[in-house]
This record gives sequence, structure tokens and C-alpha cells, in this order.
Amino acid sequence: MLLTGQFTGLARVALVALAALAAVPASASVCVGSCGILGADGDVTLSPLGHPYRYVTTDGGLTGVGSLGVGTETNGSTFTTSSFNALAGDSLVFYFNFVTSDGASFADYGWSQLQQTDGSPVATLFTARTTTSGDTVPGFGLPGLLATLSPSTTPIIAGGPVWSPLGINNASPCYDVGCGYTGWIKSTYTIAHAGTYQLAFGVTNWDDTAWQTGMAFDGISVAGNPVDDVPEPASWAMMVAGFGLVGAALRRRSTVEAA
Repeated sequence: MLLTGQFTGLARVALVALAALAAVPASASVCVGSCGILGADGDVTLSPLGHPYRYVTTDGGLTGVGSLGVGTETNGSTFTTSSFNALAGDSLVFYFNFVTSDGASFADYGWSQLQQTDGSPVATLFTARTTTSGDTVPGFGLPGLLATLSPSTTPIIAGGPVWSPLGINNASPCYDVGCGYTGWIKSTYTIAHAGTYQLAFGVTNWDDTAWQTGMAFDGISVAGNPVDDVPEPASWAMMVAGFGLVGAALRRRSTVEAA
């Protein structure tokens, strides 16, 4: 027999778990194309902060999306954060990891851009591009580097990358020279003027829609304040546990009342 006190205790635990979930701020971020959240996956580890990360990928991307409009881009994806306020001199910080299965002349690329809330660009912070040699950042033929990177060099870690957001190209041999991943890189940018902004990330295929490319990113903050933090796995575990406890308690009480 389930006593009233026992039910109350279970419900209290569940409500605490649900309250913890509710404390995670709702996000007004927007994905166009294919985006997601992952933990450590193949060659892409948890972010340097020890967090799961968000990503954008050309696998499942849409025509014309993710392009900076410099040539023969085909399809891609973008992720845009919710808006945030910043003062002149505030530091915008995040980590990224550029991953590509393409190579040779099929120079897929990714980028990050500080924008006004209407989507108009303020500054393209960096571009990363498939290249047969040298640094992937800034991408050749693309806007130059405005952010400060750590490490400052970004050569590709060569080889067919193992990363599920690449879809059919996950763990497959590269298409020619130039594919791989950069590993995690820290980007820091000083915002010039006070205002309300958003941060966008994009990736695009070049010349074709085959051999996919993506970018992982995490730890976005302005003046040390998080922007669209990825919920910690413990928060989701508490939510699931909370619903389970409520459901179990209700089933037991129904059984007792029926008896």
C-alpha cells in the first residue's frame, strides 16, 4: 500500500526535477536546414568546456542555405542564436570544430557571423574551408579573419572523419586530399558598438551536394554571460526521472484506490 506521505515525497522529487528543467531558459534560436546537439561522437569530442555541443551540417541541408554568395554553393544549413545585448568592448567567445569529408576542388566551407537581429551582417568572424594544404581559416576566396583564434593555426587533421552528422560520409574514405577536421578552436571577438545582436553559424556544399561538411560549436558567451547554452545531460536525466516518478506514483495510487 502506498502511503500518502510516500506519494508526497515522490511527487516532491519529481517537481524538483521538473523545476530544474524549467530553469533552463527557453531559446529563440533558429535552425534552417540540418542542425542538432551531440555529445562526444567519433572524432569530435565534447567541447573544451566538457559540454555537449550544437552543430550544423550540409547533410540534409537546403538549397541556397549557408551560402555567403561567393560562387557555386549548392545546399547547406544555418543556426542562429537568440538575440543578446552587448556593450562596446564586450568579448564574444565560443569554440568551433570544422569537419569535412570533401577535398580537392570541392571546397566546402563554414563560417560564423555577428548579425543585427534582422539578419544583416555586422562582422564575419571567421570562415573555414576545405583546402589541400595549409590553414582552413580563413577560407580562401572568402572574407578574412576578424576573430582571434586559439590555436592561431588551423590545419586539417587529415583522414576520413568519423562523425555521424556527415550522414553517408561518416567514417568513409575522403574525397581526395583536404578532408578531415580541425579539432576544437577558441574564437574571441571584441564587439565594437553597444547593441542587440545574434550570432549565426553556417556550412555549405561547393559545386555539388555530395561529400558532406559540418561544424560543431559550443560555449557561446558575451562578457562571460552564456548565450543559448546547451542543457547539461544531468538536466535531461532529471526531467526523465521526474516524469518517471510522477507516473509511477500515480499508477500506484490508482492501484491502491481501486483496491
